[in-house]
Amino acid sequence: MRSGIAILTIVAFASVPLWLRDPYLMNALITTGIFIIGAMSLNLLLGFTGQLSLGHIAFFGIGAYVSALTSLGFDVGLPFGFRIVHVPWPPIVGFVLAIVVAGLCGYLVGLLSFRVRGAYFVIVTISFAEVVRLVALNWVELTQGPLALTNIPSITIGLPGLGDLTLRTKLQNYYLVLAVAVVTYVLISRLVHSHFGRAMRGLMENETLAVSVGIDVTRTLTLAAVISAGIAGAAGSLYAHYIRIIDPEVFAFINTVTMVIMVITGGKGSLAGPVVGGMIFGLLPVFLRPIMAPEAQWIAYGGVLIVILFVLPRGIVPSLALRFRKPKSRAETLAPVAFSERDAKEHA
Repeated sequence: MRSGIAILTIVAFASVPLWLRDPYLMNALITTGIFIIGAMSLNLLLGFTGQLSLGHIAFFGIGAYVSALTSLGFDVGLPFGFRIVHVPWPPIVGFVLAIVVAGLCGYLVGLLSFRVRGAYFVIVTISFAEVVRLVALNWVELTQGPLALTNIPSITIGLPGLGDLTLRTKLQNYYLVLAVAVVTYVLISRLVHSHFGRAMRGLMENETLAVSVGIDVTRTLTLAAVISAGIAGAAGSLYAHYIRIIDPEVFAFINTVTMVIMVITGGKGSLAGPVVGGMIFGLLPVFLRPIMAPEAQWIAYGGVLIVILFVLPRGIVPSLALRFRKPKSRAETLAPVAFSERDAKEHA
């Protein structure tokens, strides 16, 4: 049943360019899709490990800058008269490096910050994002600072026997973002339903019990941070090559808040939650812009957010699933207990 719904959803999204001819709305769908990928990566931490990262946009921005600089090339000076000269590489290489470098940064942040959690972890992630933003703003020789990196080349994909395909049009970028979003969704789905995913959920629900059966807290959370950061880096790379201009404003705190809103309203801990929340709050400003003044748009945006959280406090997807779910039998009610005992034996 769920696989059928997923397939129908993919087909529906794939059919959008066949009937949507408005380039403005197509652009909004592409950028919304990119931020949905970022929201899915945040949901892996917030929804399945319970760790709130308010600096998640740092990995998004790192991916954007790494991919852009890889494809543009650079020449920067170092202390003692050394210089690093990098000639431009194909954008697809930049996409891969964006995932790798963002993942390594996620490893560094996770290794240092998962020894403390709660409010301390939130502070660490916010501080990291601010440090990265200041580096991008002030290292002018590398990043051009507030002048921005411009003329970033579009992603080019090699097709066997057909040569290279440069994804310049909105139609091509739409399908590229859709493909990456589907791969991300499948990857996260397989991950959270694996042995590692059960360990993540165990830490979120009862850390003391999880530790008692042998789950390594720091290793599990750090690996989750690496995967989450890598996915965010991929989203940042797509953003850089689609917009083709990047400046330090990509690290703006409002972008992290947007991702958090997408996750919370859609339903944290659910696979489809960030997609549903992302579509609502990614496209809502687009539909409000022609009919409201900027101040009224923010009021309406906040009003919709409050109504959703008041009516559906668990988020849209979990709340609706709970309302339409059939009553459980006694055997089904006891099933989670048996499942937990099995997981404990596996880890012991």
